[in-house]
Parts: sequence; C-alpha cells; structure tokens
Amino acid sequence: MHIHISEPSVRKTALVVGANGVIGRNLIEYLMKLPDWDIIGISRRAGERSDKVRYISVDLLDETDTQKKLGNLTEVTHIFYAAYQDRPTWAELVPPNLTMLVNVINAIEPGSPSLQHISLMQGYKVYGAHLGPFKTPAKETDAGHMPPEFNIDQQQFLEQRQQGQNWTWSAIRPSVVCGFAMGNPMNLAMVIAIYASISKELGLPLRFPGKPGAYHSLLEMTDAELLAKATVWAATDSRCANQAFNINNGDLFRWSELWPKIADYFELEIAPPLPMPLEVVMADKEPLWNTMVKKHGLENNSYKDVSSWRFGDFVFSWDYDFFADGTKARRLGFHEFIDTEAMFMSIFDDLRRRRVIP
Repeated sequence: MHIHISEPSVRKTALVVGANGVIGRNLIEYLMKLPDWDIIGISRRAGERSDKVRYISVDLLDETDTQKKLGNLTEVTHIFYAAYQDRPTWAELVPPNLTMLVNVINAIEPGSPSLQHISLMQGYKVYGAHLGPFKTPAKETDAGHMPPEFNIDQQQFLEQRQQGQNWTWSAIRPSVVCGFAMGNPMNLAMVIAIYASISKELGLPLRFPGKPGAYHSLLEMTDAELLAKATVWAATDSRCANQAFNINNGDLFRWSELWPKIADYFELEIAPPLPMPLEVVMADKEPLWNTMVKKHGLENNSYKDVSSWRFGDFVFSWDYDFFADGTKARRLGFHEFIDTEAMFMSIFDDLRRRRVIP
C-alpha cells in the first residue's frame, strides 16, 4: 500500500510596511491565521510581537535607517506595501510617499534571492476619484489623469524595477477601507462612531454632516478583512502577476439609506442633513470626550487618536457617484464579498467590545 505524504508547504515571509494602519493591521491579523506565513511588521511605532510576528520600527523617509534595519532581511518573499504619509497638497504627497517605497525596495530587493512579489496598496485616486466626478464604474484599464498622483509614480517605479526580475508586482485598489485601527488619519467607521457617540452624549439627533448632494450619491466601501484576503490572493496567484485590481465589498449604497440605520444602531433620532465641516465643529470636543471616557469607563484613548475628522469631511463631500468595477478580480477567482451595512454594524460592535465607544 502506497501512502502519499504531502509536501510541507513552503514557508513564506511577509514584510508588511505600514503595519499599524487599518490596512496593515488587518492584513497581519489575516496572515496570522494562515499556516505558512512568518510576518515582519514595519512602522514608526512598533507593535506587540508574537511567535508569528515581529515588528521593526523604521523611519522609511531616512534611507540610511531603512537600509540598516531592513537590509539584512534576506528571507522576505512578499512585500506588502501599505505605508502612507499625509501632506496638505496633492503635489506634496508625492516625494515622501515615493521615497518611502523606493527606500524599502532598495533595502530589500538586491539582497533577497527569495523575493517573489511586491504588493502595492493604492486606491481610487488613480482614477481621479478625489478630484471630482469621475467615470463610474471605474475600470483598471481607464486612462490616467494629469499628475501629481503619488499612486501612479509608485506603480511606475515598480513596473520599471520589475523588468528582467524574477519577482512580480500587483496594485490593489480599494474604495474607502473600513476596519479597526487607532490613531489612523483615514478611518471612516471610527469617524461615524465617535460623531454618533458625541451626538448622543449631547442629546442631539444624528445629522448627516456632508455636502447636500453627497447624501444621495451612489457609493461603495471595502472591508479591511476582505481587502486582506484579496491582497494575499493577488500576491500568491500567478494569474495576477503585474496587474492592478479594484477590490470592493460588492454592493453599492447611498447614505440616505444607510444613515437612518446607523442612527438606529446608536439609538438616535435623525434630523435633516446639515453641511457641517467636522474638522471645525468637532475641534472643541476634546474636554467632552475626556469626560465621556471617565463616565462610560472607556479605554483611555486620546481624542486625537479616535478622531479623523478631516478624512470624514473628505468622504462626506463626495456629491457624485464613487465606485469601481470589481469584476476583474472575480473573473480571476476572487469571490469574497460582504454586505456594507453589516460591515459597519460589526465594526461598531467591535468598537464597543474594545471599549472605544460607549
């Protein structure tokens, strides 16, 4: 009788760059569930290490520091790049965000014979979604737009660098990514949860604070765990080599439909929308927040760490349709999807469990 012994799966080592953001953190949590991955997390603030994950604190804008701390990581097979530094203007975003990627690749790639794939996290900015009404549904094949756009510069750098190499790249394009992370400048679910909690504390109804037309636009979101699965799929399936993929939940919604359900979750009435820049109206709420933390026995998170008001204003200003065609990934075999309303409710549940909100 012949017994077939399956080969042990070859271990892979993920370098997750931007490990504490909502994308990186959820990617690490997903990789930890998979049997054959070792994980190295890179960020300015280190995280909690475990038997599968170790963290390295690096200043990626500093070429020497990056080289010193990452140059000897010859075991890395997959780089998942999700780091981001915010700047006030589109043009100012280019140098730091391109520099960080270049420094990482320069430190790892030359000395890593085992490097198989570099995954680049992008977004709908590639389609000009942040500039105003753009062609929807956006497709991966759509024409580019006038720079500056750091996402495009990063992708062009990888395309050129990949010529004649054994490794491949992929560019992942989510919509607004929702999931858990603290101190994150781009965290919409947190914006809504904190805004609703403060509205409740003040005995106010939940008003949609965005532009008038934004309440009725057609939108979509990307769940952070779904994004993690898609990112790993694209990085490990050879059919996905050297391509870009839109990744979204798979459904569309309007705030006018979802907002009353969110209000309902927080046991709030709603009142008609009123355009209010959150960055302005929420600027003085820190003392109130600190009182709420004590009163409701919440985790001691600083107001700064739970508020991403500028990002909320950005998303709530989209008085135009904001969605992309996600079928390319499905055609190549990625079939995950999630109901967006259920996603929000489950994130709010999670924030309550973690005692971030009352």
